[in-house]
Amino acid sequence: MPIVINEIEVAVTVADHVAEGSTTENSSSKEEIVKLCVEHVMAILNQKNER
Repeated sequence: MPIVINEIEVAVTVADHVAEGSTTENSSSKEEIVKLCVEHVMAILNQKNER
C-alpha cells in the first residue's frame, strides 16, 4: 500500500559567518547534501504532478 505525503516541513538554519575550523571539504559536503535533498524533493513533486 503506497504512502501519500500531503505536506513536508523543512527547517533550515542559515548563518552568515563561517565557524573556525571549518574546511572547504566540509562546506562542499554540505553543498552535496543540499543538492541531493533538492533532487529528492523535486522527484517527489514530479511524481505528485503525474498523478
